[in-house]
Amino acid sequence: FMGPPGAGKGTQARQIAEKYGIPQLSTGDMLRAAVKAGTDVGRKAKAAMESCGLVTDDIVVGIIADRISAADCKKCFILDGFPRTVAQAQALDSMLLERKLKIDHVIDITCDTEALVARITGRSTCAGCGEGYHTEHKKPKKAGVCDKCGGTLTTRADDNEETVRNRLSVYDQQTAPVIDHYRHKGAFKTVDGMQEMDTVFKNLCAIIG
Repeated sequence: FMGPPGAGKGTQARQIAEKYGIPQLSTGDMLRAAVKAGTDVGRKAKAAMESCGLVTDDIVVGIIADRISAADCKKCFILDGFPRTVAQAQALDSMLLERKLKIDHVIDITCDTEALVARITGRSTCAGCGEGYHTEHKKPKKAGVCDKCGGTLTTRADDNEETVRNRLSVYDQQTAPVIDHYRHKGAFKTVDGMQEMDTVFKNLCAIIG
């Protein structure tokens, strides 16, 4: 799944993973876990995040290479937010070739920039189960509390307007060539992320199913 920050690819990937019983590999989640654990990769990732940039390719590729070697990825898996650069895409091509795997679909969830800024700056996530919420589109029944597990809702420190706009600009610069990389391979499709979440999910299921 491709798409700029806030396009909803994480939420949609979780739903697809549940529907089809396959693991969702979110580089963002894996990197944040590494930061929290204070690993070597985590410290490098934290420095990049705090400078409003993206972590280096070698860090991300290393995390992905380890993860897709796990037993639950032997049948199928979803890559959520990876690759983000041509170098990452080329590294992924090599990884999959070594493992005799292939990409079935590359799906780009597209969105309007101003809508993305509003989406990201208003979102929060449950610290317990990872369920996402929004101040306008998906309010919890009780402020600050997750409907599903009762966990505390948190907001990412980098979800402020200035940082968000910078992240979107970096994404556009680095990922546009990745789209070209996959468009020529014939597995590339786009889904309009400005539609209702249920409609986006149905469109994704129609492609994958």
